[in-house]
Amino acid sequence: MLMEKGGLRWGVEQRLAFIESRLFWEGGVNRADLVGAFDVSVPQASKDLSLYQEQAPNNLRYDSARKRYVATGAFAPLFIKLDADAYLRDRARMEGEPTAEELVSAERLPIPTRRIDPQALRLVVAAVRERQSVEINYQSMSPSRPEPFWRRVSPHGFAHDGLRWHVRAYCHRDERFLDFIVSRCLGARDLGLQAMSQADDAMWNGRFDVVLCPNPMLSDSQQRVVADDYGMTDGQVAIPVRRALLYYFNKRLRLDVGGSVDRPSEAPVVVKNRADFDLALAEAVQ
Repeated sequence: MLMEKGGLRWGVEQRLAFIESRLFWEGGVNRADLVGAFDVSVPQASKDLSLYQEQAPNNLRYDSARKRYVATGAFAPLFIKLDADAYLRDRARMEGEPTAEELVSAERLPIPTRRIDPQALRLVVAAVRERQSVEINYQSMSPSRPEPFWRRVSPHGFAHDGLRWHVRAYCHRDERFLDFIVSRCLGARDLGLQAMSQADDAMWNGRFDVVLCPNPMLSDSQQRVVADDYGMTDGQVAIPVRRALLYYFNKRLRLDVGGSVDRPSEAPVVVKNRADFDLALAEAVQ
């Protein structure tokens, strides 16, 4: 039988790590969380919570009003590493990615990871969860703001553009919804009242169907394989994209340079509803 840290079985340690992760990132945990995540019985979930309390008695307390175990101010991780990027990847609930055991002589292009301050992210996550605002010490890349400064935002969600994480939030200073790169949040403090909620963010809530088709500069055979590659029907496919994410979609698929590259093979798909797409994009980034 496989034994791990402190004589614990691997499966037990995984559940204790889950409890600890929920305490730190989500603010609390209960038996139902364990039952749902690991398909264990309710008595087993109770045993796991009791065991975690024995292992780390200063990390949690029971909140009878919320009927959850919540993190204490003295919380110190015992089973997990405070990896902000891993937390965000897990929250995105990405499916269909092969495990290491399923890969045979395969490699994934390494992408430099952005360092994210876990303590700052934790408070931003708390603001999202509790529908509050928070002050972030943000480093802008604007020439007019060369130094980081504290600004109050009301965050409501996260998005990944394929390279980096953003938090979508209403900026109390600029009085509009903006995307803040999470790795550039150098600190967070002072939860407060929310100014605007997700329901007020029209660009986040609205979606635009980007209609893609093969680049007409390709040969007929090449266009057919591109259509098959992208799962097109009748030579096109409609991709619903949050309007707030159209800018990143445009950059990620290199749709912004499709007409200027030397070789059509470098831009296998183009936007069929280009005029409407450009209008939606301009509205989203203004």
